[in-house]
Amino acid sequence: MTQMLTDRYHERLAGTLSCYDRIVITGTLPGACYAAGMTSFLNARHIRIFDYPRFAEPLRDRIREAAQALATAQGARIEHVAKAHIRKEDLVAAVLKDRGDHPGLVHVLSAMEACDAYEPWHDKQSHQTFLRHTSGKCLHYYFYWMDETLGLIYLRVPTWSPFRLQFYCNGHSRLAHSLTTAGIDYAMADNAFIRITDWERAQQLADAFSPDTLHALLDHYAEQCCPILDVFGQSYHWSLMQVEYSTDLVFRSDAILKSLYEELSRQAIFSVKAEQVASFLGKKITSAGQPQDGPRISDATPGPAAGAQRPESHPHSGARRPAKLPIKHGYLTRWAARPLSHTCN
Repeated sequence: MTQMLTDRYHERLAGTLSCYDRIVITGTLPGACYAAGMTSFLNARHIRIFDYPRFAEPLRDRIREAAQALATAQGARIEHVAKAHIRKEDLVAAVLKDRGDHPGLVHVLSAMEACDAYEPWHDKQSHQTFLRHTSGKCLHYYFYWMDETLGLIYLRVPTWSPFRLQFYCNGHSRLAHSLTTAGIDYAMADNAFIRITDWERAQQLADAFSPDTLHALLDHYAEQCCPILDVFGQSYHWSLMQVEYSTDLVFRSDAILKSLYEELSRQAIFSVKAEQVASFLGKKITSAGQPQDGPRISDATPGPAAGAQRPESHPHSGARRPAKLPIKHGYLTRWAARPLSHTCN
């Protein structure tokens, strides 16, 4: 019979906590998020298909003007990121260090990035004129907010149609704000809780994460940062692109965690297959047995290497960055799951 780690090491645990971690949500306009839908939209308004760029350009300018006005009104500024290697979270962290964590717009970053797009097309065989899907680049704005409920979040807004949005929040950040509001003392190391004075109450607050509240906040930020809804006469449809749910086990000392971590690492080397590792990292194994666009997979030596590391979420991409164990001032290990593909209207 399988015994849970929480049961086996119950007396040696200072506390356990399960809550949402990284959450990435996409927003699409139902009638404009696919080429045929946008074609029908233009036809219904008697706009020539080859005039589509003229239709989209004023909306681009509207978003740019709104971004500048919003930043000015909130006392923030817009910073352009011209190089891909610059970490956006580092720029925001520097602003937060001086600004503090009071609610409001923290910072706005802009960058030229890939986006979905449409191009006018005339089919000579069918004699039909329509839009077809293509890809391109346009200016994107990252609006970083310190939300009263969710903590630090961002909304990524492209300046070109069909205006596909991306929203990011973190369940640990949201729980930290809830603990502060409830007057419960805690300590964190990066994105992990290493001390909470009331673990049971903390779990109750984590379980109280409301999809309805999240949905209302999504609509609120979309209306503020992407003021084009009146043109299309509809609201955004939100889809869960990536959700991570983690369980943190906080041990009373590092002695038990050290032996347990070595055992789990050794077992993982024998039981986890290359395909599973590649899938976790967002890669695919090719016919040659190597991951696409990634490092080569070499034979592993049994046993954990010195300074073994655990992957940690990166808030702006599918990449994973390492975080060393044990964490300073506390002893933590984490198991995470990543359920995907859910939508809400």
